[in-house]
Amino acid sequence: MSRSLLRCLLVFPLALIALPAFAGTPPPAPTAVAPVAPEFAGITHWINSPPLSMRALRGKVVLVDFWAFECVNCLHTLPHLKSLYARYKDQGLVVVGVHTPELQVERNRSNLVRAVRKLGIDYPVAQDSNDHTWNAWGTRYWPTQYLVGRDGRVVLKHIGEGQYQAIEDAVRALLALPPT
Repeated sequence: MSRSLLRCLLVFPLALIALPAFAGTPPPAPTAVAPVAPEFAGITHWINSPPLSMRALRGKVVLVDFWAFECVNCLHTLPHLKSLYARYKDQGLVVVGVHTPELQVERNRSNLVRAVRKLGIDYPVAQDSNDHTWNAWGTRYWPTQYLVGRDGRVVLKHIGEGQYQAIEDAVRALLALPPT
C-alpha cells in the first residue's frame, strides 16, 4: 500500500470526526463590498423610455430584469415585476427590462415592441440584441434579476422564477419602507 493511500485512509476518518465540530460554526462575514452595477452597454433601442444609464439612476432603487419574450420562465415572472413596478415606482423603484434575445425572432425590433405591448409592460425595456449588457453584467440565464441600491451597488441577484416575497422584501428595505 502506498504512503499517500495510507495517509488518506488515516486522515479521512479523522476529518469525519472533526466535521461535526464545525457544522454549527457560521461562515465568516463577507468582507467584499457589493459590486457597482455595470452600465447598459450596446443597447440598440429603448421602449417606454428615453435611453437610461445606471449613473443617471443613482439615488433610485433599480431592479434590472434580463429576459426574452419567448422564454416561458421569463413570462412567468412578469406578473411579479409588473406588480412591483406599479406598487413602488412612486417611492423610487425603477424596473428596467433588458431584453436579450435567445432566438432569432426575438432580435427583431418590431417583434419586441409588439411583445412589450401585448404583455402590458409599461416600465422601460432596453433591447440588448448583441448581448453587450448581458455580458457586462455577467448574466448567463433567463430570467435573471439584479436589485441595485441607491448607491449603484448590486445587492441581490436572483436567477429563475420564485422568491417573489424575498425580492419584494429587499425592495421595501432599500426603499426604507416597513415590512409587509
